[in-house]
Amino acid sequence: MLHRSEEGTDGSDGELTVPMAWLYAEYIADELLRTGDLMPPTSFEFRAGRDALALTIFLSDTEGELSGIRVVTQLETWLSLTAYDQPWQEWVRERLAELGAGAAESGGPAPDLDLAEDAWRWLQETELLAPDLNAVPGGAPVVGEDEGPKVWTPAWQLGLPLGHLAIHLF
Repeated sequence: MLHRSEEGTDGSDGELTVPMAWLYAEYIADELLRTGDLMPPTSFEFRAGRDALALTIFLSDTEGELSGIRVVTQLETWLSLTAYDQPWQEWVRERLAELGAGAAESGGPAPDLDLAEDAWRWLQETELLAPDLNAVPGGAPVVGEDEGPKVWTPAWQLGLPLGHLAIHLF
């Protein structure tokens, strides 16, 4: 979904292309995570969850109707896409490639896709220190949540379950 404005330029006819579909997906993701109150909105973990969820929302919009959707009607789709046993990372790569091919064919600007690709790049390249969920049980007792074994984890691997949980809590 592309909206035009007279205030800026994208290099064609003096019109600005506003990435409304991406911004709307990001808004929905942000609201779902804030409603779930899982972590402070200023944390990197929150950003990871928001970006993973926004990618899911944006890329699942195969009909280009994102601004007209009702969130409640899409929750089951988003839950199934973000479920633990799903190949989410491969699905994201495939959908971004499909959208990229479509944008190349149209020859026009694709600011929504550019922002989605930036979010995906950040989720892949950024690592966050998180509890090691694969640690061998029976080690030293863990007193607090900040104690215990930790491991550097790609942001998407932390953000995806947070997004999934936020959908459940909605």
